[in-house]
Amino acid sequence: MLSIAGLSGVVSACKPLAKTLTLPTANNTGSVSPTGTETRTLTATQIEESVTPGKASVTPQSPSSTPTLQPTASQAYMAVIHGTDPSQITIAALAALGGMERFVASGDDVIIKPNICTDYYSYEYAATTNPTVVATLVQLCLAAGAKRVRVMDQPFAGKAQTAYARSGIADAVAAAGGEMEFMDRNKYVTVPIHDGLDLKECTFYKPILDADIVIDVPIAKTHNLAKLTLAGKNLLGTIANPGQMHSNLGQRIADLVSHVRPKLIVVDAVRMLMRNGPTGGNLDDVNLANTVIASHDIVAADAFAASLFGMQGNDISYIKAAAARGLGTMDLSSIKIEEISY
Repeated sequence: MLSIAGLSGVVSACKPLAKTLTLPTANNTGSVSPTGTETRTLTATQIEESVTPGKASVTPQSPSSTPTLQPTASQAYMAVIHGTDPSQITIAALAALGGMERFVASGDDVIIKPNICTDYYSYEYAATTNPTVVATLVQLCLAAGAKRVRVMDQPFAGKAQTAYARSGIADAVAAAGGEMEFMDRNKYVTVPIHDGLDLKECTFYKPILDADIVIDVPIAKTHNLAKLTLAGKNLLGTIANPGQMHSNLGQRIADLVSHVRPKLIVVDAVRMLMRNGPTGGNLDDVNLANTVIASHDIVAADAFAASLFGMQGNDISYIKAAAARGLGTMDLSSIKIEEISY
């Protein structure tokens, strides 16, 4: 569980390990890095700069209408960070992308959408997003000048109140200075999806559509229908009736992605649920991968995450459909990926 004594404590905790970084080694999932992967050394100063306010060069707009924030030449298209400290590797991932200030400007209203699947188990069972990853993102957003940072989800099983608490996310977010929000049924609105190929309209949680920035933070896990739950699948928690998606699932998720358009994807692969997802319940099904993947590109992030399960983007219907819609790239050899191990 995260113990937060302010943002400076998170940064200083990174400094001793950030001085000596090695090339990534193969993890026990048997995944292979794409040929476009690059590595570099991040100094403690560079990591600290990534959480220093006042460096924003891009002012995001509403998530449903803004074009994708493309990286500059000095910024990674995707960051894949390995290490045993979830806070440290989350900070390093954002540093490689150019800092949270690339995504969050002063005064922004930010919503972080983790996967808080159930109130059955704590995060150790890998059915819910790691609370330390979520809380670290809250801190980075606030340091970048966010007006407020709310964290929310619609649990698949159990009540939101108990799921938020049991996951460990509620306490971690409160300690980081963020707010947990219960998704009020009166705040859903039905809107057209103008670019939808199958889903022509849907009932969304309106605050998510209204937020300046949506950050999609799934946990990497298996799913009995979709094969994997990653960032695209995680957006089912933004709508009133996720059950309607189960027909033509891949295309309908791609249609959701086209409308919500999260500006930052952070895939929690610290603990991965390798079997019996999405709810799990057996620690033998959990792989301690100690990895965070971050990108502005939801398709690329999901495609890389799929490789940790021995799959490719084409193996997952919603990744393939989103790529076909031009919502991101599955060609990992064509993008700049910084992969770093601590």
